[in-house]
Amino acid sequence: MIETQSKTTKVTSFKMMTRKMQQLMYLSLLCILASTQLSHTLAAQLDQSPAKLEQNPCMNKATCHECIQTQNCGWCMKADYGDRPRCFLNTPKPEICPEEFIYNPDTSESIRINKALTWDSSGAAAMSGGGQYISGGSYESSASRQSSSSGSYSASGSSSSYGSSSSSSSGFSANLGSQSAFAAAAAGEIVQIKPQRVSLKLRINEVHNLDVSYSQAVDYPVDLYYLMDLSKSMEDDKEKLSALGDKLSETMKGITSNFRLGFGSFVDKVLMPYVSTIPKNLEEPCPKCDAPYGYRNIMGLSTDTYRFSTEVKQAAVSGNLDAPEGGFDAIMQAIACRQQVGWREQARRLLVFSTDAGFHYAGDGKLGGVITPNDGECHLNGEGMYTHSIIQDYPSISQINQKVKQNAINIIFAVTQNQYSVYQKLSGHIEGSSSAILSNDSSNVVDLVREEYSKISSTVEMKDNATGDVKITYYSSCLSNGPLTKTNKCSGLKVGDKVTFTANITVTKCPTDPKLWKQVIQIYPVGINESMIIDLEMLCSCPCEHPGSIGYEKHSTSCSKSGTLMCGICECDDLHFGNTCECSMSDVHLNNGNNNMCRQGNNTNAADCNGRGSCVCGACECKKRSNPEEIISGKYCECENFSCERNKNLLCSGPDHGICECNRCVCKPGWTGSSCDCQTSKDTCMPPNGGEICSGHGTCECGVCKCKSTDDGRYSGKYCDKCPTCSGRCHELKDCVQCQMYHTGELKNGDDCAKNCTTFTPVGVEKVKIDEDKDEQLCVFFDEDDCKFTFKYSEVGELVVHAQEEKECPPKVFMLGIVLGVIAAIVLVGLAILLLWKLLTTIHDRREFARFEKERMNAKWDTGENPIYKQATSTFKNPIYAGK
Repeated sequence: MIETQSKTTKVTSFKMMTRKMQQLMYLSLLCILASTQLSHTLAAQLDQSPAKLEQNPCMNKATCHECIQTQNCGWCMKADYGDRPRCFLNTPKPEICPEEFIYNPDTSESIRINKALTWDSSGAAAMSGGGQYISGGSYESSASRQSSSSGSYSASGSSSSYGSSSSSSSGFSANLGSQSAFAAAAAGEIVQIKPQRVSLKLRINEVHNLDVSYSQAVDYPVDLYYLMDLSKSMEDDKEKLSALGDKLSETMKGITSNFRLGFGSFVDKVLMPYVSTIPKNLEEPCPKCDAPYGYRNIMGLSTDTYRFSTEVKQAAVSGNLDAPEGGFDAIMQAIACRQQVGWREQARRLLVFSTDAGFHYAGDGKLGGVITPNDGECHLNGEGMYTHSIIQDYPSISQINQKVKQNAINIIFAVTQNQYSVYQKLSGHIEGSSSAILSNDSSNVVDLVREEYSKISSTVEMKDNATGDVKITYYSSCLSNGPLTKTNKCSGLKVGDKVTFTANITVTKCPTDPKLWKQVIQIYPVGINESMIIDLEMLCSCPCEHPGSIGYEKHSTSCSKSGTLMCGICECDDLHFGNTCECSMSDVHLNNGNNNMCRQGNNTNAADCNGRGSCVCGACECKKRSNPEEIISGKYCECENFSCERNKNLLCSGPDHGICECNRCVCKPGWTGSSCDCQTSKDTCMPPNGGEICSGHGTCECGVCKCKSTDDGRYSGKYCDKCPTCSGRCHELKDCVQCQMYHTGELKNGDDCAKNCTTFTPVGVEKVKIDEDKDEQLCVFFDEDDCKFTFKYSEVGELVVHAQEEKECPPKVFMLGIVLGVIAAIVLVGLAILLLWKLLTTIHDRREFARFEKERMNAKWDTGENPIYKQATSTFKNPIYAGK
C-alpha cells in the first residue's frame, strides 16, 4: 500500500503532494486509535491481555530487512500471500506459508581455529580434536554450532594483523602475522588464548555468549626496554642503574630464561625554549654534558644483557632549560620502531620509563614553532637518533594509548615521589600501564621492575575493539569456580592457571553502510600479543532482496510484469503502481481535480477513502487489518465492524447480543440499546412471589429494577422490596412496648396499657438481632430518661414483637462530688505553692546570711576602726634634705 502511494506521488502536482501528506498524517492518527482498539479486541478473542499483544514487535514491518532486524521476527516471502502481515512473531501454519517461503535466520557460530593452550615452554601447540588445516595455511576446527542468540564486533586490520578486515574501525591490530604464521602453528608456537578464530552470523538485538579462555604459559618470553631520562638531574640515577644492571638481568632471568633487555635515553627537542640554542650551550649545555638530543636508541633488545650495564655507564647526560622533558617523543619512537628496537612478535613487552620530571604533550611544540602533528611513525637514523624531533610536534596521550594497544606493550612509569601523582593519573589513560615510585637515585629499580612485572603477569584484563554498533560485556568467575560475575579482569593468576571469560555480545543496530555489515573484531588480553579474531556477519538484510537469490525476480508475472518481485512484495517501475503494479500512470487523472472518485461528497479537503484506504486506479482499496475478522468496507471505506460501542470490553456486548455493522450495533431479538446491553423483556423484574413490577417501588430498565426514593425512605433489593430506612410500624408499636416491657412511657398506667395494647405481647430477648430472611424490621427509640430501648417486629402471618429485656441507660453523674473535688484540688494546689514559696525564700535568706558571715570573717581591717577614715594631716619628706 505504501508503495502505491509513493508511486502515485511521483506524478502528482505540488498541491496533490501536500494533500497526500495531510492524508498520511490523518491516517497515522487513525492507525494509533485503531491499534488500541485492535489490541483489546484480540485480547477478548484470544483470551490474552492487551499488554501482551502490544509486545508484538513484528507488527507493521513493511520490508524483509526491517523484519529480520527485529528480534524474534520472521518473514514470509510467498507471492500470493494476500493481505496478511508478512512479518510474524509466531511461525504461521504450513497451509498459510510453507516452510520453503519462510526466512527467519538464526545466529550461527563456527569455530575456525581452536588450538590448545600451551602449558609449558617445551610443549607444542596442540590442536583440538577433529581440527584440520584448510587451504591457505589456516586451521579450522570441526566444532560448529547454531545459536538463537547473537552479537557482533568490528576491527581494523593491518598488514601485520592476523587475518584481514574490511572494517574502518580505528586503531587496533593483533599483529599475529600473515597466513604463514598459521602454518607455523603446526610447528608449535606458544598459545595463551583459545579459541583463536571464530565466524559468527548474528541477528540484531539478540544476545550471543562466546567463551574465551586464557592461560599464562610457562617461561613466556619477556622483552624489557629501559627508557631513561638522561638530563643532568638524573646523573646519579644513571650511575646507580649502571651498577644494578647485572642484578636487573639476573632478576628477570630468574623469572624467564627467554629474556631480552634494551636501553634508550631522551632529553628534549633541540629548540628554544626547551633547550638553550646558544652555540656554546648546544655543544655543552652543562659541565661534562653531551649535546642535547630528542631520543636515542642506545641498545636494542638483546640477549646479551651484561652489555646493558656497559651501555648505561657510557651514556652521557645532557641538559635542557624547562622542567618537562620530551619523554612522549621517546615513548612513541621506542614503540613505533619495532625493527630497530627489536620487539618480538610473541613476548611480554615491557617499557620502563624512568624520569624525575614532567612531560610535554601535543600542542607544546607550538612554543618552539613546531606545528606539524606527530605521525606516529618511526624516524630513526642509522645511529639510532630521532631525526624528526624538531620537525614534528609531541604526540598526544591518545596517540600513545593507540600505539600501546596496537603493539601490546605494558608501560611502567618509574618516577620520583614528586611526580608520582601526575604519572599515576596518566597511567589511567594508557591501556595496560602502571606507575611506581622510584627512589631519588634509582636504587630500588630492580625491586620496582620485579614487583610491577609480577602485578602485570598475575592479572589478565580482556578488551576488544568493537565499534559503537556492537556491545560486549564480559562475565567470569576467575579462579573461584563460583557463579559468573560481571568483570573483564581477573587477578592472582599463576603460571598454568586457566580462566574463562564469557563475552556477552549484542549487535545494537545495523550500520547505515552495508559494507560494515561484515566486520572483523578482536578480543585480546591487555599486554599480550595474542587475540581471538571474530569474523562477523551482521544479518541485516534478506537474500531475496538481492539479485540472483531465490525470491528475487525482475518483470515478475506476480507484479503484472511491470515490477520486480522481492521477498513476495512488488517494487513497480516508474510507469506503474499498485500492490501488484496493476495500475498505469494513465489512470492517475482519476484522482485529480474536483471529480475525485475516492472522496465521499464534494468536500475537497476530505481525505481519500476517509483516510482508511488508498485510491487505486480510481477506486478505494480499504486497508486490511492484522485481525482478519476486522474489516473496513464501503465504497469510500466509510464502514467498519470493530468501532461500535462496547460493554464490559465486548463489542456490542458480545456476539450473543448483537453485531457491529458499519460503525453501529445491530441488536439481536430480545436486546436493545446502543451497545445491545438492555433486555427487552421485563420478566426479570417480577418478584418471585408475584406482584407488581419491581414491587411497585421502581421501574424496569434493561431487565433490571431501578428503585425509587420516597419521603419514607429509599427502596432497595433486586425487586425493590426492601426499605431499611423506612419507619414502618415502629411508632405505632412504641408506646405498647414501653408500657408492657419497661413500665414507662405515655401508657405506663396499668389500666391504659391493658386497654390499648391487646394485639401483641412483646417477647423479651437479651439482644435484638435482625433476620432478613424473616422480613424483620428493627426499631430504636430513647425514653424520657435518655435510655435506649430496641425492639423488632415481623408480620409474616401474625404480628410478633421481640424487645430487649434491659434498656441501655447512660451512667449517673454525681455533680456535687465533682464540684467539691475541684474546689478541694484548687485549695490544695494553692497551699502547696505557698509552702514551696516559703521554703525557697527561707533557703535563699540563709545562704545570703552565711555568705555575709564568711566575708566578715575574711576582712583584713580592724573592726574597731572605720576603714574609709583618713587623717586630716599629711607628712611629706624632702628628698634633698640630708638630715643637716
